[in-house]
Amino acid sequence: MSDALTNAAEFTVSEIAQAVKRTVEDEFGHVRVRGEISGYRGQHSSGHAYFTLKDENASIDAVVWKGNYAKLTFKPEEGLEVIATGRLTTFPRSSKYQIVIDNIEPAGAGALMALLEERRKKLLAEGLFARERKRDLPYLPRVIGVVTSPTGAVIRDILHRLNDRFPSHVLVWPVRVQGDTCAPEVVNAIEGFNALLPNGPIPRPDILIVARGGGSIEDLWGFNEEAVVRAVAASAIPIISAVGHETDTTLIDYASDMRAPTPTAAAEAAVPVRAELIGYVDDLGGRQRQAARRLTLSARDRLRAATAGLPRPADLVATQRQRLDHAASNLGAALRHSVQAQRVHLSRVEPRLVPQLLARRRLEMAERLGNLEMRSNAGLRKTVERARLTHDPRAERLANAAVRLVERKRALLDAIGPKLSPNALRAELRHSRSQLAPLAANLLTSVTQAMADRRSALSQSSKLLLSLSYKSVLARGYAVIKDEEGNLVQDKSALSPGDAVAIEFADGAVGATIAGSPVIKKKPRPPSDGGTQESLF
Repeated sequence: MSDALTNAAEFTVSEIAQAVKRTVEDEFGHVRVRGEISGYRGQHSSGHAYFTLKDENASIDAVVWKGNYAKLTFKPEEGLEVIATGRLTTFPRSSKYQIVIDNIEPAGAGALMALLEERRKKLLAEGLFARERKRDLPYLPRVIGVVTSPTGAVIRDILHRLNDRFPSHVLVWPVRVQGDTCAPEVVNAIEGFNALLPNGPIPRPDILIVARGGGSIEDLWGFNEEAVVRAVAASAIPIISAVGHETDTTLIDYASDMRAPTPTAAAEAAVPVRAELIGYVDDLGGRQRQAARRLTLSARDRLRAATAGLPRPADLVATQRQRLDHAASNLGAALRHSVQAQRVHLSRVEPRLVPQLLARRRLEMAERLGNLEMRSNAGLRKTVERARLTHDPRAERLANAAVRLVERKRALLDAIGPKLSPNALRAELRHSRSQLAPLAANLLTSVTQAMADRRSALSQSSKLLLSLSYKSVLARGYAVIKDEEGNLVQDKSALSPGDAVAIEFADGAVGATIAGSPVIKKKPRPPSDGGTQESLF
């Protein structure tokens, strides 16, 4: 027994570990392992991820190196059943075998749906699917942005539908709609459209369409990624999601402002039908014209109804026209009657117009005119003299007017002679009267103004005299003493005992005689009480 043990080869622990490592790696170079993730606590500080794959009977350690972790489409999650693709190896230090994972896939649709539901609940709790976050789509967008594959049938369907309904400016951001790079490319497209300036060289879209054709849940998984959902929710531009067919549902359908069952339906929702819009505008124009026509007809009917209650213009002036015709017809008769009456009156006066009567009338008028001349000359002289004394600036003008008036009267008297006919006398009298009337009016105005000026000056003088008069002093209780000759006594040395004086008060004067030096009588003191007042103490 001891000899057998002696002949056996000896191995070190490291040699055994390396031999086992080579055997495992050679036998299981590339494997796919299905199991449930257990013990996953996230990435290590080094960037690697460590966890365990297990089923109901066994477990195996798993590791995802830092470089492969960033490339994983599905990240490890605790409790998720997955299919891990990688290679088996051993870890000599602890004598354990493990799988180095290159890729992870959910193990069947049930696992994906469970992951999808868990992610949906998480985002719903954050409020990304709230109805109040959704915005109304613009009615007629000028620019439409489309995030989809440029080579698929989806973009052709969208462009064709837009061209049929309402041709619009379309910007396409090409992305992969399936695979590992789908999610980051969609995120970049949404953020890129939002980063465009409204008036920049590339116009900013008014609405975005995120579209893809139908497929399995694995094919559509890129639109269920959390980064894509957050980008859709944060977009400032309204988004229509059109991923898959009508029965397909992704998480961006909940975060978008509108969900379309198909890409074609998304194009229909983005723009109205141009023909319908034109018809609607034409209908509005027709209704507006009909409304304007009805308003015009209604206003015309009201105007006609109002004018029916008004009288005709001819009726308004009919009465005045009739009165005018009547007055015109009576005017001729009235003129003839007036002429006839004047003739009768003249025939009655004519027998009295004899030469003796006219001569007597001429003498009377000449005598009256002479009297008027003397009175006017005297009045003019007084007025001119008064104006000169008061240095009135109108004195010179009054003097000139007086001279002209005197000359006119003399010429008039010289013209009146015994040979002057009665008619000429009447005409001359009327002419003289017309010439004399303005002068008399000017004279009356000048005299009235001069009287007013004198009255004002007299009033001012009387007020000044009243203010300087000593009588106002007497009214305050003083008196004025005058001697027998009426002269004012200003000091006592002018008086002697026995002189008679007059003392003038405010209400009159009294006579008095000077007696001598004044005697001042003292008022008697009141009698004392004789000490009969009782003491207060």
